Amino acid sequence: MTRGFEIPGGAADSLRLRRHRALTLTCLGDGANVSMLIYAADNPLDRLNIPDTLKAQMSARIAAPMVLMSDMGRALASVTGSSLDWHDAITGHSLEVHIEQRHGASSYAAHGNGWRRSARAGLLDELWKHGLGARDLHASINWFTKVAPAADARGTLAFVPGHAVAGDWVTLRAEQDLLVVLSTSPHPLDPAEGWRPAGVSVRAQEVAAPGGDDASRTFRAESARALAVTEGSLL
Repeated sequence: MTRGFEIPGGAADSLRLRRHRALTLTCLGDGANVSMLIYAADNPLDRLNIPDTLKAQMSARIAAPMVLMSDMGRALASVTGSSLDWHDAITGHSLEVHIEQRHGASSYAAHGNGWRRSARAGLLDELWKHGLGARDLHASINWFTKVAPAADARGTLAFVPGHAVAGDWVTLRAEQDLLVVLSTSPHPLDPAEGWRPAGVSVRAQEVAAPGGDDASRTFRAESARALAVTEGSLL
């Protein structure tokens, strides 16, 4: 069975994703950005660890077939496919100051449903629904966004415009039951003028468990080890 919904641009949502369900995010417009937080559903203290995920798999980006690893070295999810070969996991999600500096101050009283909110605000709203809060925020993945070193001596990271267009997609396979929190507010480095964040569609469906020749398992020894730790803990 496949189930899905849409998240408008500049909004946030969350879902429980069961083990061996695939979650596919698809851009509904050009320039979409999805900031994502991930937690083990049975223990939210075990959450996505971006530094370990990148270091263990020798990468500065998220791409298929990487495994998304937790603080405890367990596999949370595997990236089983994507139309893009680069998703940002270094620069973090947007704060209110980023939105105000680029688009001006905003509030519900002034702008109603057009209220411009940061990813931080949306993620916190969703975390509170699950009994979590500011102390549970962690470094996020920014799906559909690419950053690269700028042409300066400091190696400043710069936003790469035009990286994602409508129809681009990424699919994750949950390796254990997860809590997934999503925001479609703009990336903190996005220089776009005007408030036009793109929405995404979210689709979940049951898939097969990863076999011995699964691409995420054979990607690196560290990836295989993270999957084995999770599988062993769920016997």
